[in-house]
Order: sequence, then structure tokens, then C-alpha cells
Amino acid sequence: MPQHSAGILLYRRTPSPAVLLVHPGGPYWARRQVGAWQIPKGQVEPDEAVEDAARREVAEELGVAVVAPLAPLGTVRQAGGKSVSAFAAEQDVDTHAITSMTFELEWPPRSGRRRSFPEVDAARWMPVAEARMMMLKSQLPLLDRIEPLLG
Repeated sequence: MPQHSAGILLYRRTPSPAVLLVHPGGPYWARRQVGAWQIPKGQVEPDEAVEDAARREVAEELGVAVVAPLAPLGTVRQAGGKSVSAFAAEQDVDTHAITSMTFELEWPPRSGRRRSFPEVDAARWMPVAEARMMMLKSQLPLLDRIEPLLG
């Protein structure tokens, strides 16, 4: 059964319109930039409301509580089959102050050593044009859907 995730595409209108994207941590994404940036998101737990999951995941990945109202952006399907329910929220975030939860992974593979990596190793405000170049392809429709909110 495909996984279901939820996340929030944060945006701001000042000083100029921009969206907040995150770069996933860990060795798989370490050398990838173009096509790697995403919305902060994560798995919806059983019996958890999708909006609650989206707010929880942003808090876990950025260390920020989203207090702004959420506007639904619909669902996208990623290449691996995972569906992502996305919301938009207007809220400024200091990208230099993010604190992400970590995950453990055997690294290097088959080494027997476990290492800890942040779920998110960077966050950045980007104008929509830049975000279109940097974002995970399967999430690009979210940029079309958020543009009317940017004014």
C-alpha cells in the first residue's frame, strides 16, 4: 500500500514573494541540489488528521510551529507512488534557526555502523522561478497552485 504524507508549503509576500523549500538530509541527497528541494512533509499516522500531520511534520523538520491558517493545495503523487497532501500557509521562518529531528541509517551500507542524519539539512526561501528549477519534479504542481496566494 503506497504511503501517504502531508506537508506545508510556507510562503511569504515580503520582502518579495517566495516559498520555503527544504533539502532532505542524509547521504542519498547530499550531492543533489537541482530537483532535490521539497516541501517539509512526512507520513500521516493512522487515525491522524491530515492537517495535524502536516503541522507536526513541519515542527519536526524545521523546529517551527505553524500557527497560520492552512489552505489546501491538493495532493500530488511522487515517483515512488507516495501521495502527498499539501497545504499552504503564510508564515515567515528564519531559515538559519531551523532545528530538525534526526534519523539513523547504516552508513556506509553493509558496514555495520549506524549514523545519525538530520531529516532536513537546509531550508531556503526561493522565488517561484528558482523553486521551479530546484524542486522535486513531482511536487512542481504545488507551485502552480500557490501562485495566486502570492499576489
